[in-house]
Amino acid sequence: MAKILSSKAFINSKKLELKLRCEKIKVHNILPTLSVVLVGQNPASLSYVKNKKKFCLEIGADCQILELEQDIDPKKFLHYINQLNLNAQIHGIIIQLPLPWQLQSLDIRGLIIPEKDVDGFHPNNFGRMALGIPAFHPATPSGIMMLLDRYKINTDGKNCVVLGRSNIVGTPISILMSKKTNPGNATVTIAHSRTSNLKEICANADIIIAALGIPNFVKSDMVKNNAVIIDVGINKIEDHDSSKKYRLVGDVDFENVKHKVSAITPVPGGVGPMTITALLDNTWKAYSKTIK
Repeated sequence: MAKILSSKAFINSKKLELKLRCEKIKVHNILPTLSVVLVGQNPASLSYVKNKKKFCLEIGADCQILELEQDIDPKKFLHYINQLNLNAQIHGIIIQLPLPWQLQSLDIRGLIIPEKDVDGFHPNNFGRMALGIPAFHPATPSGIMMLLDRYKINTDGKNCVVLGRSNIVGTPISILMSKKTNPGNATVTIAHSRTSNLKEICANADIIIAALGIPNFVKSDMVKNNAVIIDVGINKIEDHDSSKKYRLVGDVDFENVKHKVSAITPVPGGVGPMTITALLDNTWKAYSKTIK
């Protein structure tokens, strides 16, 4: 049976660490402050924002939610972002995705100044990360690296296949896994929907990081014995036996794969919560100016 790489123990430890830091600086009356920009009332976005605010409250940080109307004019939206950039009492800013159609032509990666870009999307931060210079790393890849470190997963010299090439997860985690670090120092292959011989490529991997957004895509016959599986996917599928009429599954066929591999992240309870943890860790770094 595989080791289940649950994030719960790490998150509790990290929360305590951040809480103690926040308590030490309370006397200054300026807490680490995260501003979340929420446009419209998308149910999934509301849930994500609620979880971020809850985490902030638990560690003693401040979370300010800027709620904007669904049909906001792009110029007005940009004005609000600029005001947050100029506000010295705001240390970290994130724009909750997805955005409505009239804002989708904006390149949001450069809207937040690098010093407050705790999501690690700004070209300055992304470029510095690629060069190995201290920077804010994208939250989900950063969370994955924390989880690998927590469980002492050996990545040195391993064959790592990343499924998915998004700028949010796939591309940055491939960069971090290839860096001369621990964890890291792996030989990385990025695979995607156009990749030939995908099954064979995955079957040779020591580590698979699945970030495709396709439920149960990675089957048992795509995975070699004793591989390590990091499942980034969070997908809803119908489940009429559930009170919610749906359940969450990852990009990996967990039930059929877990008996074959040495370690695997669950969904939920694996990579997902690590994303918020990494985000708040970046917010602390922005507050304390750990990264210049």
